[in-house]
Amino acid sequence: MGRTFASLKFYNYRVWFFAALIANTGTWMQRIAQNWLVINDLTDNSASAVGLITALQFVPVIFVMPVAGSLADRFDKRKIVFVTQLGQMLSAFGLAALILTGTANLGNVCLFAFILGIVAAFDSPPRLTFISELVPPRSLPNAIGLNSMSFNIARLIGPALAGALIAAVGTGWVFVINGAMFLATLVALLLMRPKEFHPAPQSEQKEGTVEGIVHGLKYLRRRSDLMLIFVVVGIASCTAMNNNLTTAAMSTSVFDKGAGEFGVVGSVLAIGSLSGALHGARRTAQPRVRSVVGAGCGLAIAMAINALAPSFWLYTVTLIPVGYFMIVMLTAANTAVQMSTAPDMRGRVVSLYQTVVQGVVPVGALLTGWISDGFGARWGVGMGAIGCAVAVVGALIWGRHKWDVEIHYRIREPLHLEILGPLEHEQEQAEEEAATTASAPAEEAAPAEKAGPELGRERAASQQAEHAAEKASKKKTVEIPENMDNVNGMGITEESAAAGTCDAGSASEDAAPKSRKTEGEIDE
Repeated sequence: MGRTFASLKFYNYRVWFFAALIANTGTWMQRIAQNWLVINDLTDNSASAVGLITALQFVPVIFVMPVAGSLADRFDKRKIVFVTQLGQMLSAFGLAALILTGTANLGNVCLFAFILGIVAAFDSPPRLTFISELVPPRSLPNAIGLNSMSFNIARLIGPALAGALIAAVGTGWVFVINGAMFLATLVALLLMRPKEFHPAPQSEQKEGTVEGIVHGLKYLRRRSDLMLIFVVVGIASCTAMNNNLTTAAMSTSVFDKGAGEFGVVGSVLAIGSLSGALHGARRTAQPRVRSVVGAGCGLAIAMAINALAPSFWLYTVTLIPVGYFMIVMLTAANTAVQMSTAPDMRGRVVSLYQTVVQGVVPVGALLTGWISDGFGARWGVGMGAIGCAVAVVGALIWGRHKWDVEIHYRIREPLHLEILGPLEHEQEQAEEEAATTASAPAEEAAPAEKAGPELGRERAASQQAEHAAEKASKKKTVEIPENMDNVNGMGITEESAAAGTCDAGSASEDAAPKSRKTEGEIDE
């Protein structure tokens, strides 16, 4: 089946993959239809109204999603997902009824957007972490990548279908079709084989919902590596990921295009997103923090070019790298968060991650809509480029400050990782240990001098003393080949990230002193 599609050999995951593909296609159809309904039928090309609808869908995330994450760690995820998928189906049918009966207006569309936001907020944490129960742990990176690929295949197909259906039968029937497509996930959940699940251990602590959320926040506070990912992706989500709004505004107000071209724009963006998802699906190891930061840098450059595109077709083509870097960032971040989190904390940490990533969308949508209406749609896109650039620079500065790590890239030379030395009192202790280490082998080597044949031990003792003294120096330098998979750009090894530590500078477990404990270390 190949490395890219390796997780499809597991029955439960295979059933879910194809069902989610169908449901996600319907969801993307509804998103396009909803934006077109608001911007073309209910208002006079108002980007602010689209921003308001988007904001109402994501406001519940801030309050509901942490609760959903705590529930996901305590109860059966499959049952929770079944209820939330059913709720989204009924919501789609309800909005379709309003449109088809001619009673839809901006007010009741806003109400349904808010209801859908509540249901989707309860759905996201258990649905995302449910993937880890469908495959063994070694296959989780591939499964998450394929899940992202399914979402982006739907992103490719959905907008094109929505554009064609809006032109052919009207907006209301798009909502009807979306509601029917949720039957795929409901049936898939019923067809799964419970004996083939890989359930994560539930939290051993008998705690309520609020206590569970607090415990998750305390866990996250000790994980600076995760917090860095939260900040970078959160800023990018706020400023650069309001594509439904910006593509609608650019297509109508800047290039004066209709529903057909608008659907093409969404599909082209999905081509880039799909290529990014394929990149993530081929991953076999845990992503590094620098993968997230590097993708953010690429997204900033791509969005700057996209904002300045002089023609509609050039604007459309430049959406491909925008979609690619966006999904590479999100997939790497999602995989890193899930794989480096303790299994019994995964639901809460993922819910907090989703709260940050999706909770900033209302602010970003309103801000992007206001900028697009006041200064032009190009500035709405340009804000995303500026936001990503700020996030990347801030991450590099914060990462260096937090972990005292300097990264130097040398052409045709190994990656040079320089870690600043220990605290002063630790250095004094290190010098004492070095002296003790140097004297002990020397005393053992004295009798060996008399032994005649064992004179080489004196040289060995001298080498050990020099090695210990070098360990106690104020700076430690490690030469690491650039192609090593266990070194990330912020000085966190994949093994230490999985354990919640950041010991990039340690080379052995001998008497050498350790530098001060990092923020990312877990004390459990």
